[in-house]
Amino acid sequence: MTFDQIAWLPLCAGLTAAGVALAYLAFRRRGVSAGLRATAWALLPLAAYLTGALKTIWNIGAALVSFATGLVFSPAVWSGVGLAGISVLLFFVSGGMRGRTLARFRAMGRKASPEAPTRPLPTAKNGKKDKPEAPKPVERATAKPAKPTEDFSDIEDILKKHGIS
Repeated sequence: MTFDQIAWLPLCAGLTAAGVALAYLAFRRRGVSAGLRATAWALLPLAAYLTGALKTIWNIGAALVSFATGLVFSPAVWSGVGLAGISVLLFFVSGGMRGRTLARFRAMGRKASPEAPTRPLPTAKNGKKDKPEAPKPVERATAKPAKPTEDFSDIEDILKKHGIS
């Protein structure tokens, strides 16, 4: 059935009339707010017909139905869906592997770079791979107050030399 074979004005007017009747019931049973909301929904079919949006809605619906039936009954489409799934799976697996590789290089104290995983680890003279050395702990400077037992005569001399007393 095509768009032009349907009598849209009587259909939309009937949907709007039925919606307004239900909106009246909503006014009486659930209050003004529910009635106004039902009236708003009831006016949409007639508004879609009068603005010409109904044909666009029909075309969108027809395209979706055509796509869905083509998807369900086509082995070629299902092959494409399967390949897309495999592609997504490979992206996730490679991302996880890259994250572990970068974490391992960071743990060994090396700079993590995209080309870092492709470089071989250095080997010893006997042909066996060296175990990576554990990173040395970084000593952090702590702010400790200077002990007042030191002689400040040198500093005083420098200050006097520059005219600061």
